[in-house]
Amino acid sequence: MNPEQSAGAAAVTAPAAAPATAVEPLLSVRGLTKHFPVRDGLRGRAAVRAVDGLDFDVRPGETLGLVGESGCGKTTTGRMLVRLLEPTGGTITFAGRDITHAGRRDLRGLRQDLQIIFQDPYASLNPRHTVGRIVAMPLQVNRINPPGGVRKRVQELLELVGLNPEHYNRYPHEFSGGQRQRIGIARALALRPKLIVADEPVSALDVSIQAQVINLLRDLQRDLDLAFVFIAHDLAVIRHFCHRVAVMYLGKIVEIGDRDDIYERPQHPYTRALLSAIPDVAALGPAGRIRLTGDVPTPLNPPSGCRFRTRCWKATDHCATEEPALVTRDGGAQHTACHHPESGPAAVGVAADVQEVTE
Repeated sequence: MNPEQSAGAAAVTAPAAAPATAVEPLLSVRGLTKHFPVRDGLRGRAAVRAVDGLDFDVRPGETLGLVGESGCGKTTTGRMLVRLLEPTGGTITFAGRDITHAGRRDLRGLRQDLQIIFQDPYASLNPRHTVGRIVAMPLQVNRINPPGGVRKRVQELLELVGLNPEHYNRYPHEFSGGQRQRIGIARALALRPKLIVADEPVSALDVSIQAQVINLLRDLQRDLDLAFVFIAHDLAVIRHFCHRVAVMYLGKIVEIGDRDDIYERPQHPYTRALLSAIPDVAALGPAGRIRLTGDVPTPLNPPSGCRFRTRCWKATDHCATEEPALVTRDGGAQHTACHHPESGPAAVGVAADVQEVTE
């Protein structure tokens, strides 16, 4: 794929069908927690509860999307999954192995199967290294000498992600933002991983380039049987690329389920509020949009009970005293953490069914 193709040629392709639910999970997370210790004025030490108990699975060949406001813990979760951050609590099981506290020697072998694509294509590449050296680094660190040599393998990877193999000796500053992100993707693919954590890989790119990179990832997933944990703010990108979606708020998953269920029949008020904020060129004015009041509470001292209750139009005294469990509702496949779940399609009757929260 040529990175300079026109926007019209870069229409996002629809995701393939999700893997069968009977397949054993490739990645299994239970009770995953990350607390960052900080000083809290004169009161001594406190903890920022960035991630506070996550449960989810990712099956082979599947894409799980993590979506939520800034500061909800998405990136922290992604970095824990690839063990760039040490979890405070919980377990991470990958391919049947508990990797929660794996040592450096175990991680070297593990990271051949578990890779990450970073958000910023400008900051994630060493400006002093050539593209060839950047992509070859995982092979050299793991002492892998592929057939035909490292240079041939790197040039194959560059061609695979839509770059000219002859650019092997160029430096990152000679490439555009979209091309740099392709270099990062090539580096992540060097060891033929089974799962890739993509931390907002298209958020810094132009819209037309975003579509090209999404299509590239979709093609690579199909051809290489990759699984993804895809982190993004853009709900449209999540819908096009992911099989399942997990909605995060203040360090917790408030709703998780199949893509179509989440987007067409959201059950958590926060999910409905996020979906109502998607611009609709067919609609005029703010009718049907849910405007949440206030800011996200501090993770130093999250609200008691339901963490969303301070901004929710359906909150009751029960919400303040008891934290809702992430469970299925009405026999469906979605899991929702809410005492008063929503009902009905997302696009029908939003203004009539819920009280609009104005600023």
